[in-house]
This record gives sequence, C-alpha cells and structure tokens, in this order.
Amino acid sequence: MTVLAEGLEFPEGPVALGDGSVLVTEIAGGRLTRVRPDGTKEVAAVTGGGPNGAAIGPDGLVYVCNNGGKWPDVWQGGRMERVDLGKGTTEVLFTQCGGRPLSGPNDIVFDAEGGYWFTDTGKIQGRRRDLGSVFYVTPDGELREAVHPAETPNGVGLSPGDGRLYYAETATARLIGRDVTAPGRLDDAPPRDPSTLTGQLPELAYFDSLALDAAGNVCVGTLIQGGVTVISPDGARITKYLLPDELADRMVTNICFGGPDMSTAYLTLAEHGRLVSCPWPEPGLPLHFQQGVR
Repeated sequence: MTVLAEGLEFPEGPVALGDGSVLVTEIAGGRLTRVRPDGTKEVAAVTGGGPNGAAIGPDGLVYVCNNGGKWPDVWQGGRMERVDLGKGTTEVLFTQCGGRPLSGPNDIVFDAEGGYWFTDTGKIQGRRRDLGSVFYVTPDGELREAVHPAETPNGVGLSPGDGRLYYAETATARLIGRDVTAPGRLDDAPPRDPSTLTGQLPELAYFDSLALDAAGNVCVGTLIQGGVTVISPDGARITKYLLPDELADRMVTNICFGGPDMSTAYLTLAEHGRLVSCPWPEPGLPLHFQQGVR
C-alpha cells in the first residue's frame, strides 16, 4: 500500500483522472483537491459546505454531492453542484426536490444515458432526523425522487450494463440492490423490502461510499473496522480487506479504481487524512464518461 497524500481534511469522493492524478473532496475543508502522481496537492475548486461524492459527467465537468457541512454547527444546506476544473468554478444545480430541501447529498454515479443517481443520507440535528432518499437526474436536468424513505443511504453504484442499482446503508451496514427497469426507474419493491437486501455485516460497522469491480462485486468503504468490504452480486460471498497495522484508520470512506488496466484501488482514509493506493484482486469497472478526463 502506497501513501499518495497526507494532511487532507476528511477526504472522500476519489476520482482517478486520465493523467494519473486523483481528485478528492475534502469535506472538512470545503474544497476539491487534485493529488498529482508525485504527491503534489493542488486546490481544484473551493465549494464551501461539505463536498462529498464526485463523478465526471458527459460534459467533462465534475458533479459533486455537497452535504452542506457534515457537522451541525457548520451546516449550510445540502446541494448538488457542478465544478469546472479548468476554471475552478462551482455552480449550484439543486437545493431541493418538489419543495423539500436536500439534507445531505452523499454519493453519485452516472448511467450510460448521461443521467445520474445520487443518495441523500439525511441529517440529524438535535432530536430531529431527516430520513434519506435516492434521487435520479435525467440527462436533460429533471430531478426525481426514486426511493423514500431510505435508511441512511450512502454509497451508490451501478452494475455492469447498468441493470442494477446498489446503495449502501451507513447505520445498518447493509447493501441494498434494486433492478433498473428503465433509465431512472426502479423495480416496484417497496422501501425496506427484505428482497432488496444484497448483503450485510453482523458486527458493529458502518458502510460508507462504494465502487464496483468489473466482475460486478460491490466494494464498500467500511467504517469502524477500517477497510473495504467486498460483496458479490448475489450476496453469497463477503470478503473483508483490512488496512495494514501501520496505516490503521477507522474511517475508510471511499474507493475508486484507476491505472492503465483499472487494477489500482485508491482509498480515502478520513481519520488520518490520507489518500492511499494499492493493487486490487479484480480490475475496477470503468465508469461512464470518466476515461480520458484530465
């Protein structure tokens, strides 16, 4: 395992770029940072709030889930944003859906049509809790709520061929799978239906963001345990990869894949503010629109 960068302020949302650099969000820093192959860090954009999950869109811009600030005393309201890396500018796309404010947008994935799914984990403020949702934005910019209520939905990803949507529940350490019947449309299973459960951990752990490998396995950053949990598409196999002792970190928030053959995994370690890389047993699933963006 190689440490690529340190001193990051609660890193999340890694995106492997075509020039070998990795873009990360810094939730506590309110910014996007590019980590060059030599370890140099450059501020790519300042968004404020709490930039979380990120993905490259069909226009080559970076779409960011901004949770508004992870801590109640600094929360600015959840929003979806678009960042132009060339200009370093940030545009707010959505702050509400159907008159209901977004609470804590968290993770994002694009489909082949150019639409994107994103999770809103919800927010706890004092004794009040906003329940989570899963949303879809059509290629022409229409925002729809696809799942509600959802129990602290966090990481989100699509299977090879976009036929199945997965999202991880943080509080329950469960992975939920739903069939995609058409772009932006899911099967008719009701929320919390047991048939949607793909895999879960029985011991204390929290699921964070995720990525898929080319075989369709779901790789989920796992908090408390400090590693990545890999769940097969049918849920029959669950494998845990823990960090080595010298890099122990209870807050493995996210994973992405890159490199010439997509066999390098990049992990964000939020407890100690690191970005690390390591070889991965299976090549990662290439994301729509990401290849070639520098």
